[in-house]
Amino acid sequence: MKEKIITTNKNGMAMLIFIIIAYLVAIPLIPIGLSSCTGIGTVLGVISIIWVLLGWILTLGLKVLKPQEALVLTLFGKYKGTLKGDGFFWVNPFCTAFNPAAATKLRQSGDVSGDNSSLFSLSTGTGSDAASLQLAQTNKKISLKIMTLNNNKQKINDCLGNPIEIGIAVMWRVTDTAKAVFEVDNYKEYLSLQCDTALRNIVRLYPYDVAENVDTTGDGIADEGSLRGSSEIVAGRIRDEIQEKVQIAGIEIIEARITYLAYAPEIAAAMLQRQQASAVVDARKLIVDGAVGMVEMALEQLSEKNVVELDDERKAAMVSNLLVVLCGNHDAQPVVNSGSIY
Repeated sequence: MKEKIITTNKNGMAMLIFIIIAYLVAIPLIPIGLSSCTGIGTVLGVISIIWVLLGWILTLGLKVLKPQEALVLTLFGKYKGTLKGDGFFWVNPFCTAFNPAAATKLRQSGDVSGDNSSLFSLSTGTGSDAASLQLAQTNKKISLKIMTLNNNKQKINDCLGNPIEIGIAVMWRVTDTAKAVFEVDNYKEYLSLQCDTALRNIVRLYPYDVAENVDTTGDGIADEGSLRGSSEIVAGRIRDEIQEKVQIAGIEIIEARITYLAYAPEIAAAMLQRQQASAVVDARKLIVDGAVGMVEMALEQLSEKNVVELDDERKAAMVSNLLVVLCGNHDAQPVVNSGSIY
């Protein structure tokens, strides 16, 4: 389905003025025509009556559009064209607006304000026997603005099998109204489903954190890609995956961003302990490397300045004592030897 833009019907104000003037002329002509004895007067009276009864039908063709709004029109089931751009339009009054996703509400920016529909309620009776009737007048306009879709968080297993919870926000807009309305049943629900599917397909290729021997790019070479450390790359791949699927629906994906990322609650405590243990090991390694350097420097300076001569046994004892002091968790409690060290 190819989009057809209607650009020659921006004459709503002229048609409205014509309808008002026609009513102002027709109403006084009714009694004049009916009381006239001439044939012309009778014809004018009949025409005036017909206009008063049926002239309001022309007002059904008046359409008002705000900036970044569109209206897909069908005439007896056939696609007539799309109105785009702000203005006051008049089209065939028998044309109807078509938008199957007009009443669909998702967790997105365009559905929060509630401007897309108005609801009228009628209730009768009291208590549990009360019956209510709700009539919804839905706005069939299609927004061409950039909107943000924020689906619910999903629980997905990463490439190592660890369950994680992740959520994304997708910025999107409609670029082809004909495809959005006619190529898919409901373009909003279709987009939401494709976002969930693309998220699952991409996340399962990455570990939560950097892991060894994991290929996230598909080139057969292990890399350091991860959900936590490569969020920009992951978001880009998610966007490309969604765009490929929603191209048929006339939707453009502007950007995709990861809004929430965490281990699932059932393994969060264990993974926290693992991260803490890894941090402790890294810290100890740094402390030991620094302590060995300090001990080496101390022995070299003592030897160069001839402060004291130590044999191998005394050097080993000194190294042991210094490492205990430098690597210990608590402040050292020295013991002062007042005699000879020999």
